[in-house]
Amino acid sequence: MTPTESDDLNAQCTLTSLDPLALQKEIHARDPGGFLSKLSESHPHLFSTAPVAISASDARDMRQVVQAIERISAAPMYAATVLTAAPEIARFDPGHPGVFFGYDFHLTADGPRLIEINTNAGGAMLSTLLGLAQKTRVPELTGLSLGPNQPSRLETMFIEMFAHEWKSAKHTEPLHHVAIVDDAPAAQYLYPEFLLFQQMFQRHGIQCVITDPRTLSYRDGALFHRAQQIDLVYNRLTDFSLAGDHLKALRQAYLDRSVVVTPNPRGHALFANKSNLALLCDAARLRSFGTTEEAVQLLTRVIPRSVPLASMSPDEAWSQRKQWFFKPASGFGGKAAYRGEKLTKRVWEEILAAGDYIAQELVPPSERCVRVNGVDTALKVDVRCFAYRGAVQFIVARLYQGQTTNFRTPGGGFAAVYSPSYAI
Repeated sequence: MTPTESDDLNAQCTLTSLDPLALQKEIHARDPGGFLSKLSESHPHLFSTAPVAISASDARDMRQVVQAIERISAAPMYAATVLTAAPEIARFDPGHPGVFFGYDFHLTADGPRLIEINTNAGGAMLSTLLGLAQKTRVPELTGLSLGPNQPSRLETMFIEMFAHEWKSAKHTEPLHHVAIVDDAPAAQYLYPEFLLFQQMFQRHGIQCVITDPRTLSYRDGALFHRAQQIDLVYNRLTDFSLAGDHLKALRQAYLDRSVVVTPNPRGHALFANKSNLALLCDAARLRSFGTTEEAVQLLTRVIPRSVPLASMSPDEAWSQRKQWFFKPASGFGGKAAYRGEKLTKRVWEEILAAGDYIAQELVPPSERCVRVNGVDTALKVDVRCFAYRGAVQFIVARLYQGQTTNFRTPGGGFAAVYSPSYAI
């Protein structure tokens, strides 16, 4: 399938692939009569029925970008450059890479463009449910498939990934106790996913608690949740350097190697700080890190031009604002990120005062046409590759209206991605 053919499929408003009854069956199997049974009421725009098609060349480019950035992150000169400006805790190497890196792309007529990288990317378990609830046959999608791994295989892969994190930290005994940690987890929009992960761990004989970091204590060389010692923390916090006072116990246990924290501050500094994009799209800097010429050409094509805002004069940046998207270097979830043409003078002054921003060349997202209440509606498309150790585990799209993905758009939400690249 060529990019033109994928565009044609994405323009079909009535094309659907999600089987709502199959989705309810998958949810009920995991949580009969519980919190998740009301997911369609509490989160009505979490899943889109419309699939997104991507061409084989786009899927290939995304895989190669993930592999290239993984190799670059291991280059001593790159790591030294990035970590020099990072918080001190990021210089601590825990010996394991971190789970669920998310590489977010926009699709263009000239191929995918990498918008950002996240190291605590949400949606993995929810997307697994989405994959399991696809219709068995959709004529328009004949010859295409979800991939690169079948949804039925993903849970095993996730357990193996957490086990690898555990073993990479030099542990030989089995993993017994996991804590999923976030601030006020039950109030988080993706709390249902925390429940799915908890059930996944427990199905595999691993005890799991979902908790706020304030319930953790560090004593006798171990991290505890109340009376239970914790082996591994699945970290969903957005305080990426564990700097908050309420994270003192978690931070100390991590630095003392008394608990495995994944993803971790080092991974965020190496991959997810938005300032890194300015290095990854700079051909001269890439070559200085020992990057192959093939990877240099790929990354400078796929990563939009990104520069530290501080490297531009305020007047120059303001006059050119319509060609830029402005993001805080340590931001997440589209918070405090602005499309230049939408900026007011007041917000612009706030950005300048904050200081730690990058300007990224504006790459408008592609669109997926969806029929909502009988009306053909164009939704924006963001494509996320979940990856571990440089390998793409699976790909999911997010459909939305507005400036950033929001899960509040009728017809939008997580959407299955199909490509001929993985067809058997």
